[in-house]
Amino acid sequence: MLNTGIRPERNGAIDMKAKSPGKLRDGVQCKVIGGVHAGQSGVVRDIKTGKTGHVSITVVQANGERFKALAKNVFVQTVSNRDDG
Repeated sequence: MLNTGIRPERNGAIDMKAKSPGKLRDGVQCKVIGGVHAGQSGVVRDIKTGKTGHVSITVVQANGERFKALAKNVFVQTVSNRDDG
């Protein structure tokens, strides 16, 4: 039997374990790559995990506008301070 992280309960319900959001942290720069807000970018705020296990975030754009997105549709942008020259 495969270990999928989902285990059936006695009453037939499924208990899902919350996945960690990885590099997604409050205050990091991100770009939305899927969903309604694809192509928009901003700063991650307010990370929440719903009852079904989906992680949603609030993204604040440079102009102050806010929108919600699913974490699976967001790419965390890293700033490299490397000097290649």
